[in-house]
Amino acid sequence: MNSKAIVFDAYGTLFDVNSAAEKCKHKIGDKWEAFANFWRTTQLEYTWLRSLMNRHKDFWQITEDSLDKSMKVFNIDKSMKNELLNLYKVLSPYPEVKEVLENLKKKNLKLAILSNGTPSLLNELVKTNDLNSLFDDLFSIEEVKIYKPDSKVYDLPVKKYKIKSNEITFLSANTWDVSGGGNYGYNSVWVNRNKSQFDNLDYQPKKEIGNLSQLLDIV
Repeated sequence: MNSKAIVFDAYGTLFDVNSAAEKCKHKIGDKWEAFANFWRTTQLEYTWLRSLMNRHKDFWQITEDSLDKSMKVFNIDKSMKNELLNLYKVLSPYPEVKEVLENLKKKNLKLAILSNGTPSLLNELVKTNDLNSLFDDLFSIEEVKIYKPDSKVYDLPVKKYKIKSNEITFLSANTWDVSGGGNYGYNSVWVNRNKSQFDNLDYQPKKEIGNLSQLLDIV
């Protein structure tokens, strides 16, 4: 792929969205993973619904709103709310992330994040995990006030770098995001960590990889 920039989704691709709940599993119990998945699904649904209704809230507010609902559904003690939110700010990266980014940095490519997250959330995530020196840009949907997969979001790195959409390799673990970026014109790569099935959304990923280490073989 003729890449001038490698652009990563953040949540679920670089950072483990279930790690906040996992760190509390001794308090939540065996339902921690089902709870974490429900929280994530609700969070995404709220981003899409708010985009369609033109009722924007930033990602942190949506994260809190979706947590409120999830805690009620799973009957989790309200006193845990702040702990879970604070842990969400410092989600753990997947094990291979730092080494892969360090290797890509040597290839003279632009490296960026393109995320639903707010600028402050993204900054805290990369700094906490000692990744801030590896990215050229952290693009947030807050620049356009609408969530992925709206094309205005995918426009952001194209406009900043003054390159064509097909000169961007875009990586996401979220099939809807892979399709969103691919239908926009990116070379989208699916990070399929869980051996899932791809969605039927008029796009097939250019490549499918099991983790980010495999990216080094294709760029």
